[in-house]
Amino acid sequence: MRVLVTEDDDDTLFAIETSLRSAGFAVDVARDLPQADEALFVNTYDCVVFDRLLPSGDSLHYVKRRRQNGCAAPVLFLTGIDNPVEGLPYSDDYLVKPFEMTELIARVRSLCRLSTPPAPPVLRHGDIEIDPGRRVARRGGRVLSLTVKEFVVLELLVAAGGRAVTRTELVAAGWDPEVTPASNVLDVVVTGLRQKLGPPPVLLTVRGVGYRLA
Repeated sequence: MRVLVTEDDDDTLFAIETSLRSAGFAVDVARDLPQADEALFVNTYDCVVFDRLLPSGDSLHYVKRRRQNGCAAPVLFLTGIDNPVEGLPYSDDYLVKPFEMTELIARVRSLCRLSTPPAPPVLRHGDIEIDPGRRVARRGGRVLSLTVKEFVVLELLVAAGGRAVTRTELVAAGWDPEVTPASNVLDVVVTGLRQKLGPPPVLLTVRGVGYRLA
């Protein structure tokens, strides 16, 4: 989990950075809003921690503007101003100084979970199972050693639940736009996939259309 911490006080920044790193977070630091803006432009963060009042401006106004421009990273404000109601419309949490590092770590960890998308569901058709999140495919409990393109093709076929998937759909999902549905690259992948799936045959050709699972 990656966190950006924006704080102008060197001692506080060092303490926060050290504590978060010790807790297993990857931490980037900024000492003012321009540095934070540059970091947010280049990187994606699971949580962003802002000191409320910085020499370069009020981070509340900065976060409000970023929110209006589509920034979705969870935000935690650190401040000596004991008025959390004002900050919360533009942030996800608020911690008043002084605070315990254990509390900060717990809050950051909780916010990071907000930015973590749920794992895609495991797909099943007959005895074939696809786990898109882990990129694992099985048949009858046996793990299949698939290439990237074989995995893409099988995932689409399993998701279709026995419906025929056209050559156009399969090629569009696994190859660059210049590869046409008439190309034999798909047939080569299907041949290899059939061998790895093993008996009984389950990957069927639908003439003039594409492929489907039995």
